[in-house]
Amino acid sequence: MASGDDDDPIIEEIDVYLAKSLADKLYLFQYPVRPSTMTYDDVNHLSAKIKPKQQRVELELAINATSPNYCRSKGEQIALNVDGTTYDETNTYSGKMMDKQSFTSIQATTNTSRYAAAVFRKGELHVTPLTGILQMRPSFSYLDKADTKTREREAANEGDSSQDEAEEDVKAITVRFARPESEQARQRRLQSYDFLQKKQAEEPWVHLHYHGVKDGRSDHERQYLFCQSGDASENSELVKTPKEYLAMLMPPLAEEKVVKPVGPSNVLSMAQLRTLPLGEQVKTLMKNVKLMPFANLMGLLASGTDSTAALRCIQQVALLVQGNWVVKSDVLYPKNTCSPHSGVPAEVLCRGRDFVMWRFTLERSVMRKEIASIIKLPPEDVKEFLEHVAVPRVNRGWEFLLPTDAEFVKKHPDIGHRQHMLWLGIQSKLEKVFNFSKEDFRPKNSPQPEPVHVSGEQRLKVAHERAQGNQSSLQKDLDARRTGDGVHVKQEPVEEPMDTSSSVPNGSVNGYPGATSPAFDLTNGDGGNTPAQELQDFVIKTFRKHFVLTLSEFKRLLSLHLASMPVGRSVFPSISDHMLQDAILLCQCKQIMVPFPAQTTAAADEKKVFALWETGDESDKHRRVLYELYKKNYRIRRNMIQVKLTQEFGDFPKADVDRLLHECCISQAGMWYLKGTIQS
Repeated sequence: MASGDDDDPIIEEIDVYLAKSLADKLYLFQYPVRPSTMTYDDVNHLSAKIKPKQQRVELELAINATSPNYCRSKGEQIALNVDGTTYDETNTYSGKMMDKQSFTSIQATTNTSRYAAAVFRKGELHVTPLTGILQMRPSFSYLDKADTKTREREAANEGDSSQDEAEEDVKAITVRFARPESEQARQRRLQSYDFLQKKQAEEPWVHLHYHGVKDGRSDHERQYLFCQSGDASENSELVKTPKEYLAMLMPPLAEEKVVKPVGPSNVLSMAQLRTLPLGEQVKTLMKNVKLMPFANLMGLLASGTDSTAALRCIQQVALLVQGNWVVKSDVLYPKNTCSPHSGVPAEVLCRGRDFVMWRFTLERSVMRKEIASIIKLPPEDVKEFLEHVAVPRVNRGWEFLLPTDAEFVKKHPDIGHRQHMLWLGIQSKLEKVFNFSKEDFRPKNSPQPEPVHVSGEQRLKVAHERAQGNQSSLQKDLDARRTGDGVHVKQEPVEEPMDTSSSVPNGSVNGYPGATSPAFDLTNGDGGNTPAQELQDFVIKTFRKHFVLTLSEFKRLLSLHLASMPVGRSVFPSISDHMLQDAILLCQCKQIMVPFPAQTTAAADEKKVFALWETGDESDKHRRVLYELYKKNYRIRRNMIQVKLTQEFGDFPKADVDRLLHECCISQAGMWYLKGTIQS
């Protein structure tokens, strides 16, 4: 060691001081696209601002427009593209040329604990820790502003075109209900680019005053780079014992903590599963698998599990279908929840799914269309029910996923009998809700009665007897018409009724009378809780909320209302479009004859536009003026509506115009349309 010290002698000892005056506000600026010999010290700095939390800085530097290297025509063109021809305070460039440029910072490193700025003076080295290292690069945000200006001009030009021009293509929008956000989805959203950009935009800018290198204030601030105290004892960071200094150079090894891997919130490992009580194990497995033979369940449970206890647990969360266990509907859809696809309440989902499971207790295959026509649920929910327990087969509908487990039924006849009694109870409830009988779903392979052969003469004789039996009633109807009030009713083509009833041929819907029942009368109801009264109540409630609806949109809202209707409420029978229109017109509504363009692709239902004509408030007369405008124009500019309202009612506030347009209209490409008249 002695010989090594002789070869490398100490030339000079330098005292090191730690300056703290600027420790939390000292930044190092780098200009990577500029040579170090070409500084910006002599360039006029117009403005400076900073976001301290993000360590983001923006500088505006003047450009010497009189320099021989400056292209004046390019500068004027850029200023014209960005600010246009008009001048206001929001313009990027004060003159009519590009006379400044912007610089935006990015962090060169997020960890600056190993970096410091040092100043050497009189044999002393003064070190100040850096708060951040920022690289300043030119910003081209003015190009984004120029693009925005161009798009605004194009939109304005498009809006100035004739009202009769062809409509621009629009894209179809699929409306979906949002699923409840899980913790993992929330974490991903908080780390997404859009969320981070939004958070960065929320931090306000702090505007700064720039002082040049030779400015007196800069000289004053540079003095803070030196340690203000000459006493070395106050610099405790640099006064360490040899043992402490050695510990800083070689810190002791920290014991590594074993981090348990975190899986998705909806995934449970088998090791974690077996720590739960037996009932929770069975419930968790059935919720995830949906359909399982009992033998497979015992294979998933821990070895040595009592099969009797497992049978007791599975009967609490599942039902027996063809010898296999299917999870109960109320386990999949707990109370006070709703469908992730359509928003239908859990009670309605459970009834529909129980019907699907009950059908599989009768036969191996079912038809999806037939199921949907009875339970009246959105197709996404019906498909989910079937996918739990069945697979689609060509020309055979949906076939039960597993073969019948006859061995389990034979081995446990008491459980089979108990489950059969449970299904009988479920069947009786379903029959009351959906109004069907078990005989309506007799399996196709059940024995059929022998066909009865009827000759042609016998058929003709039966037809004559029926005609004679009906003659008296027909004659009475004819006499009643002749002796009536003489009003001539125009015969209209029969419209296809709205599909709100079951396909079961029993003349009623969900336990209530059908369209042919005397209980359904749109004009002569007794004021009670009849389907006609319920329909009128629904019409009034819907139009007071939306004000303007096409017939197509009203039928869609009515279908959603039917799907979400709880048990025990009266529902509507099969209703034709003509009946719906009569019900709407009876509820203070009128049809607006909107002049659709000749090239429109709107269906007949979408061309029938109805509006709430009278509500009893002051706004009725305002809406009527608006409706009269749309009887002559398919689309209207806002200023035209404002002028018309001002002519009719004098000074009309802008806020009232906004409210009126929000209630009845929708905007696209600078034009206003009645709701529902834009194809989407």
